[in-house]
Amino acid sequence: MMKKLNNIPQAEDENFWKENIKGVKKLKQPNVPSGAEAPLIIDEIRQHIDYAQAYKGTTLDNLNVDEFNNIDRRTAEKLRKGEFKIERRLDLHGLTEKEAFEAVGSFIRNAYLQNLRCVLVITGKGLNRDTDDWYTRKGILREAVPAWFNTLELRPLILAVCHATQEDGGAGALYVLLRRKRQTTHQSIS
Repeated sequence: MMKKLNNIPQAEDENFWKENIKGVKKLKQPNVPSGAEAPLIIDEIRQHIDYAQAYKGTTLDNLNVDEFNNIDRRTAEKLRKGEFKIERRLDLHGLTEKEAFEAVGSFIRNAYLQNLRCVLVITGKGLNRDTDDWYTRKGILREAVPAWFNTLELRPLILAVCHATQEDGGAGALYVLLRRKRQTTHQSIS
């Protein structure tokens, strides 16, 4: 037989509560004026990317997967073979196209700001069903992500992109080689 519960605290509940809050002290709350006069304080949480600093050239070629126009042959081979240390991964499985677009943009900008060199973006290969016909579109993110790398916000930060080795996801993942963030040096006048 189930006992019916009510919302009235029982003596044993109150004793339990008092026992568990022994030694807890109320923190002093800051004195904040009420009403519209109170200023809204938001700390800056995002660093700024100086695009002129990131890329000093005049034009940027379109970035294509597995094309290495911007890097030397040795670096291209190293990227193609997956020999760069993957410093961060972004898995887009389960995201909508809009969510993935925002995630990729944020991920690449943050990786650049953290001076990471090589990151992995996992797009997935797309759904394959036995009932799909030849015309069924597969791998929406797999197709879209490389195009997003050519946006004005991301293209200056990226040197090259190529499909990952089989161990890192194959055709469903991309190695992204980022430009090195140039450190600004301030010279003091003495």
